[in-house]
Amino acid sequence: MLDDIKKTLWATADKLRANMDAAEYKHLVLGLIFVKYISDTFAAKQQELNVRLRDPKDEYYLADASDADVVAELEERDYYTAANVFWVPESARWEAIRAAAKAPDIGKRIDEALTVIETENPKLKGILDKRYARAQLPDGKMGELVDLISTIGFGDNASAARDVLGQVYEYFLGMFANAEGKRGGQFYTPASIVKALVAVLSPHEGKVYDPCCGSGGMFVQSEKFIEAHGGKIGDVAIYGQEANPTTWRLAAMNLAIRGIDFNLGREPADTFTKNQHTDLRADYILANPPFNISDWWHGSLMGDPRWVYGDPPQGNANYAWLQHMLYHLKPAGRAGIVLANGSMSSSQNNEGAIRAAMVDADVVEVMIALPSQLFFNTQIPACLWFLVKQKTKRKGEVLFIDARKQGSMISRVQAEFTDEVISNIEKTVAAWRGEGGDYQDIAGFCRSVPLAEIASHGHVLTPGRYVGAEEVEDDDEAFADKMQKLTEKLGEQMAKGAELDAVIKQKLGGLGYDF
Repeated sequence: MLDDIKKTLWATADKLRANMDAAEYKHLVLGLIFVKYISDTFAAKQQELNVRLRDPKDEYYLADASDADVVAELEERDYYTAANVFWVPESARWEAIRAAAKAPDIGKRIDEALTVIETENPKLKGILDKRYARAQLPDGKMGELVDLISTIGFGDNASAARDVLGQVYEYFLGMFANAEGKRGGQFYTPASIVKALVAVLSPHEGKVYDPCCGSGGMFVQSEKFIEAHGGKIGDVAIYGQEANPTTWRLAAMNLAIRGIDFNLGREPADTFTKNQHTDLRADYILANPPFNISDWWHGSLMGDPRWVYGDPPQGNANYAWLQHMLYHLKPAGRAGIVLANGSMSSSQNNEGAIRAAMVDADVVEVMIALPSQLFFNTQIPACLWFLVKQKTKRKGEVLFIDARKQGSMISRVQAEFTDEVISNIEKTVAAWRGEGGDYQDIAGFCRSVPLAEIASHGHVLTPGRYVGAEEVEDDDEAFADKMQKLTEKLGEQMAKGAELDAVIKQKLGGLGYDF
């Protein structure tokens, strides 16, 4: 049911976009959904208080209070801040915005409401994007958008409203990424890749860090995983960093709308040159950094303590990301990173030496080759690296999984992992780690490989090199009989091809094009 609602909402919202670029329109829609969320949460808390203030059995009961007294009491900020509910001044509440939806200056009024909300809630400072007054939407469309978003967040139950708005926000993020094509991949990692990363890392409690967090999808999925395994929101502490200011705001709203507390640093900033969490040592690190970026280097990074396994090349940041994440892991921590396939085999500019040092130090735990067409923004083949600071099991081995054939097409250009495939990968890794089930090598899919064998292959980490070919079931047909059958079929097809060539030649001759 909710899936149908999300699709209808998206179709309507996209129609209102008219000719506006999706990248710009995204901020208008997602910003309004966020304001609707904090306003709904505030309203639900206010309704709860209204009941409690009038209930003689409740500790909040106001004896001998008139209706006016109760109404005045409902505006006491302390009730809301004590419950971690954002304080929303009356002029900025959704009903005020909705009531002004048809006003010609609705964009200006929304900007003013956002300014007031930020002023009253220091935690939201710099997060709300005030661009509504200058938005280039056709007349009346902004008001229609407000009316549309007014329909989201059904009922009075705050937790249910939060879940619905959170799901709509996440769905819209994915749809905007799809609409933006290549640019969309800069702020959104497709859900099935995030799910696979989280399933293999299996976070339960502690500190979770994403040094290039985009819109925060890794954190949201981590919290979902924890809740699905009996934990609760708050069992992990969230740390992130993002250089793009608008994406940094999207992440902050994405986490707040889910009720997830977070630390995304003081400001949007480059992870390498302005590391916002220098003292952080995380239990889990998940990241999808931009592939093969060439303009990341700065002179101040020379001799940086993060480059434990060698200086990364100045023309490619892949091995800078890997070492940055290892540096920020606790001794028992685990990291999962999406990188381009070239990172598994490149030997240019010291990359091969760094990879060899990492393998020999036994910090590489699992390597997974991904199917093609999983990403919005690139067709570059990609893989998942899983790193550990100190192995407690399977020392001196690396698990290779070749999942290149495990993708399912969901559109003409887009593939994804199904939940079944992700579950199979998760179980395979868990069994290999000795965390449940019996592990066995499976030709063409997975194999546990000793470090000495990896060294004999030049420290190349491409799974296809180690897992071998998939076993094909023998059909018991004699080889000579099979060859006879195949050559006969080939002969028939060649004869048919010759007939078609003759027909084509004749037709072209009839048109005066003899050859």
